[in-house]
Amino acid sequence: MNWFGKKKTTAPTTVSATSTARPADPQTTIVTLRETIANQEKREEHIARKMEQMVQEAKVKMAKGDKKGALFAMKRKKLFEAEIDKIQNVKMTLETQVISLESAAQNAQTFKAMETGSKTMKKIRTEVGIEMVDDIMDEIKEEMEMANEINEAISQPVDPLMADDDELLEELNALESADLEAELLAPPTKVSDFSLPTVPDSKLPALEQKEADDLKALEAELAGL
Repeated sequence: MNWFGKKKTTAPTTVSATSTARPADPQTTIVTLRETIANQEKREEHIARKMEQMVQEAKVKMAKGDKKGALFAMKRKKLFEAEIDKIQNVKMTLETQVISLESAAQNAQTFKAMETGSKTMKKIRTEVGIEMVDDIMDEIKEEMEMANEINEAISQPVDPLMADDDELLEELNALESADLEAELLAPPTKVSDFSLPTVPDSKLPALEQKEADDLKALEAELAGL
């Protein structure tokens, strides 16, 4: 029970947008910082012109004998000088942030590249390990040995009698020795035993009558030419 009037409603807590906002990428932040530096330089140039105006105004007032006005102008000049000092400090801070962000962005990019390279190398090493390489090399050696054996088997002659060459040569040598021995042991042959071809003792048969007549007719024809 509330004895002191209405119950106060608790205002809902709000979270600032800046605390939940997603940070911009480094390149966007660098561009924003450089734009801010450019604006600060423009303001610095504007204040420098104001300082020059205050100096001229102080000179004019002094010429007129208005020392109080001249002093006021110089005080304003001092204020502008202090503002320029602040602007220069701000510019220095912004420039430092730009350099730091550029370096950090470069480091982050380098780190990502190195991380990607490391992951790629790890993946390759996983796919092609030292044990797999050893197995592949063993398989290659085994296949090469089998190929050499196949080549040797294919290059061998297929003559079925090649294995009996030595035996056949021995048999030929034995036959030659037997023939030579038989020739040496055979009795000598007499000259009268050789039969000469018979020589015919009769005249060769005459040409047939028709062939003889044709020959005579040809001779007579040639003689009449």
